[in-house]
Amino acid sequence: MSDSGETLGGARPDPSTTASKDPEQWVTGDEPMTGPQRSYLDTLAREAGEELPADLNKAEASENIDRLQQKTGRGQGS
Repeated sequence: MSDSGETLGGARPDPSTTASKDPEQWVTGDEPMTGPQRSYLDTLAREAGEELPADLNKAEASENIDRLQQKTGRGQGS
């Protein structure tokens, strides 16, 4: 994969459901991130003042989304 220098995002499964797995256990985790992941990660990265490679896979994108949600305070339940 090439590094295009873009920054990134996307919705992930609801962590409160049994359908949500650790990204390291995903069968498709090494596939390119989804469009929604890319969009959401782009939003989070901008809010956090970070730049991330645009060629992340699904698992890497999910892990960065989790990390940036914590950093920005987004996506946290009450």
